[in-house]
Amino acid sequence: MLLAVLGSVLFVNAYTNASFAPDHHQRSSGQRDVPTSVVTGGPLISANSDQVRSYRLPERTIALTFDDGPDPVWTPEVLRVLDTHQVKGTFFVLGSQVSRHPDTARSLVAGGHEIGVHTFTHPQLAELPAWRRQLEYGQTQLVVAAVTGVRTPLIRFPYSSHAHAIDNRDWPVLTSAGDQGYLTVLNDTDSRDWAQPGVDEIIENVTPEGTPGAVTLWHDAGGDRSQTVAALDRFIPLMKERGYRFVTASEGLNLAFAAAGVDHRVDAGVAAAGDRWRGRMLVWAVRGADNVLGVLGVLFVLVGVLTVGRTAVLFVLAGRHARRRRARDWTWGPPVTEPVSVIVPAYNEKEGIAAAVRSLAGGDHPGGIEVIVVDDGSTDGTADIVEALRLPNVRVVRKPNGGKPSALNTGVAFARHDLLVLVDGDTIFEPDSVRRLVQPFADPRVGAVAGNVKVGNRRSLIAKWQHIEYVIGFNLDRRLYETLRCMPTVPGAIGGFRREALRYAGGMTDDTLAEDTDITIALGRAGWKIVYEETARAWTEAPTSIGQLWKQRYRWSYGTMQALWKHRRSVLDRGASGRFTRRCLFFVSLFGVLLPLLAPVIDLMALYGLFFLDRKVTAGAWLAMLGIQVVTAVVAFRLDREKLGVLWVLPLQQFAYRQLMYLVIIQSVVTALTGGRLGWQKLRRTGLEPPAAASIRPPQPVDARPAP
Repeated sequence: MLLAVLGSVLFVNAYTNASFAPDHHQRSSGQRDVPTSVVTGGPLISANSDQVRSYRLPERTIALTFDDGPDPVWTPEVLRVLDTHQVKGTFFVLGSQVSRHPDTARSLVAGGHEIGVHTFTHPQLAELPAWRRQLEYGQTQLVVAAVTGVRTPLIRFPYSSHAHAIDNRDWPVLTSAGDQGYLTVLNDTDSRDWAQPGVDEIIENVTPEGTPGAVTLWHDAGGDRSQTVAALDRFIPLMKERGYRFVTASEGLNLAFAAAGVDHRVDAGVAAAGDRWRGRMLVWAVRGADNVLGVLGVLFVLVGVLTVGRTAVLFVLAGRHARRRRARDWTWGPPVTEPVSVIVPAYNEKEGIAAAVRSLAGGDHPGGIEVIVVDDGSTDGTADIVEALRLPNVRVVRKPNGGKPSALNTGVAFARHDLLVLVDGDTIFEPDSVRRLVQPFADPRVGAVAGNVKVGNRRSLIAKWQHIEYVIGFNLDRRLYETLRCMPTVPGAIGGFRREALRYAGGMTDDTLAEDTDITIALGRAGWKIVYEETARAWTEAPTSIGQLWKQRYRWSYGTMQALWKHRRSVLDRGASGRFTRRCLFFVSLFGVLLPLLAPVIDLMALYGLFFLDRKVTAGAWLAMLGIQVVTAVVAFRLDREKLGVLWVLPLQQFAYRQLMYLVIIQSVVTALTGGRLGWQKLRRTGLEPPAAASIRPPQPVDARPAP
């Protein structure tokens, strides 16, 4: 619905900006179909299917006509000159301009000046079908009626000039307009002020030779009209000195009718009430579309600034984090050799539980590893599969289904040791992952450690996109968050905790669908230090279908918003709790919610620009944003020691995967704002092969520090 509304609004804006109007081409199609009386006649033409007549103004009579307005800057300047010399003009207005500048249009009628139709979007009418031409006339009449309350019988076509220039392509346009009751006003002299040739030349162009009457053509919009204003200020008194009088186009026509003995008068009428209401709706549509595009333009700049700012902060702080970790003298402290309890909550994990448990039980941590699998009411024999492995350091705890937080709390209660590692049932650890994950606990201030989650099934395109997202969007961000002391999430796939820290934070809760984010924020508020250990790697199975991916990210996004909302009041806390929460909620809300929520503006404006704006500028801006993404990806992959070959799918990611994530965020926000509640959604698993994950990087030597 949102995309449909925005698409409609942008379509209206593109239409009013003449993006669908054909270009003007100077070419003649002959004049065989044009009556000779018109070609040799005057600039005032009454032509319909039954009758054709043309007229000239009487001698020493001038009608000042202005095209392309109203303009909020130059139309008032023209009016100032006309009022100074007590002269009335005829303004052939564009409907789109009247919609955008209604006050200026009203000032024309209030000042006794005349308004004529100059179409809605200034197209080359001869290139348009009949229905589109009628739309151009009718829409202009409606907005004029809505803004000024009058209905005009006068029309001038864009790109028209003298009567002798009418050709076979133009003639049907004149007659069809005449059939609708319009009188066509061309010109005798053209100031050509649009070319800005200089004041003297403008006056020379517009001055009639001798004493004939003349309809003169000027412009009060379309660019800098300072020369027009200056020339007009000199032209009017000059022609008055020569004995000329100034009239509006209608007054000139009435004089011409009287001279020709025609019993007819041309006057503006009062617009019908229905036309005024329809015109108001059209004005609202145009101005609303302009306002929406203006807002989108502001958001485009905001998203660009946020993206560039986030990239700069990532480069500086993530780079600093990496350099500090790789320094020769850097260490967490003495090697941590205390025994570790690994807790695996499992619900219907038969596909991957055996491989996951084997990888955990076979870890090389010197203090020993206890694995506790908490079967949360599985119905697929998950617990039986684990028990059949008969591993000496693995225990199975069976409980009724109560959800993941309940299973984790149960595992913590049964654990024998104070260092705890919480993992998902579909995750495979490398042999040294547990050992490396607990080394930061050498620092007594550390309460939790986030490990490095990797996508294990990278064969499909969707999985490759997720692999890139994990490296850039998760692991690179964790370097940033650790440096800023505001880590928002210790991932459920691989996270280390002190029992004391979990107890202090109140354990896992089911208040949100993102229990990992909830407990991490709680630990940060309690003053515990939360760090990222990049060398502790775990391999997880990523969703392989759009539907499964949508469910997972929808739960993640909604759960994160729940956690932010749950801890919102702590931004007012004093001390460590307030400092952590203010930083954490600010960065997660800004980069995790607001930026993804606004990011579609980049693609929307890029698409709009390719069709309706400067294509080179638009393509350049989009490529610049893609370049930032590529540079960020290269930096992230280098820091994570990943091969760059997979980045060939990054441009494709911008066209499909990123849009999917946008929609997930939008749906999550809508769910949150409407008070909906999303239940836990179990994903289908096929299981990872242990060799595929473990063989990507061979086990590294036991060391309290990350490998150089």
